[in-house]
Amino acid sequence: MGVETVGRRKVEGSSGVEGLSRLGLGVGLDMPWGGRVGFSTTGGSRGGDGVTPAVRQFLERQLSAFSYLFFSFQPRDYGALEGARYHAAYDDICSLLPADMPRVFHHTRLNIGNPEPFDKEETARFTNDLIARYGFSWVVEDLGIWSFRGKPLPYPLPPLLTPEGREMCIEHATQWRQLLDAPISIEFPGFTEGGTFYLGHENAFQYFSEVVETADVLATIDIGHIISYQWIRGVRGEAALQELELLPLDRCVEFHLSGCQIVGNKFRDLHHGILLDEQLELLEHLLPLCPNLIGVTYEDPVFDNQGDFAPKTVPNYLRLVDITERWFKDAQ
Repeated sequence: MGVETVGRRKVEGSSGVEGLSRLGLGVGLDMPWGGRVGFSTTGGSRGGDGVTPAVRQFLERQLSAFSYLFFSFQPRDYGALEGARYHAAYDDICSLLPADMPRVFHHTRLNIGNPEPFDKEETARFTNDLIARYGFSWVVEDLGIWSFRGKPLPYPLPPLLTPEGREMCIEHATQWRQLLDAPISIEFPGFTEGGTFYLGHENAFQYFSEVVETADVLATIDIGHIISYQWIRGVRGEAALQELELLPLDRCVEFHLSGCQIVGNKFRDLHHGILLDEQLELLEHLLPLCPNLIGVTYEDPVFDNQGDFAPKTVPNYLRLVDITERWFKDAQ
């Protein structure tokens, strides 16, 4: 499947994604090592590192529905962070993509929300090796605290919502923009009640905008993360829609939608493939407000070993396809 690039509205400036207009619907895959879905040390076409059989089946059966793909970084093991140790696996997944299909790297090592300075040289060298080899159109990572003083967290926490925390985020984001050989897009963090906590009293939407704009980077908006932040604070209805104006909508190049659920009046970002009606409604509201949007990503679809979508995920996935197709055609 070739990639159609329609529309004329592009992100301008040094932080922009050069040469890409609207791409339409993309797919994002979390790729841990050793499970049914992800990478395996025996999954490659030559028996070495590569995608698992379930991922291979999914890409072969479903990839034609998508115009770009991102996969996330998960550590292979506790060994050195060297690009060569990941080449075989990443070669394998990229071999399953059309040569002209844009691919994106979802990082988990940039640690932009870290409240302290840290050395970025090793991660920058690793990432630039991958950018050179695979031609990633952009690199994305949540504005979160992924590790602290060298110790990884089980789930990224939102940054410190304080003036000092904001200034450190700006410093990290600016440094990554300067260090990486591809544009960087920062994703609004998750605020899942019971799964994360946050410290500070600044409005996270305004905070996020100031980080993105001051650091001169791109923005990714996860629809579930937006709802989770409003849900945990009890913001609903018209007030919730008005608050969205605080987001850096003109710098947003990508939306993420992953499976979410409301359980016991608490919002859960479960990544189980089933999209909520509320996510799709919010997506329709935001699409016309983001003039530089490139794509809408269905993140972490759930599929069986034959590559077919889990039946419960299909109805709202098809609604997502329809919404995105109508937005895509508006550019023509």
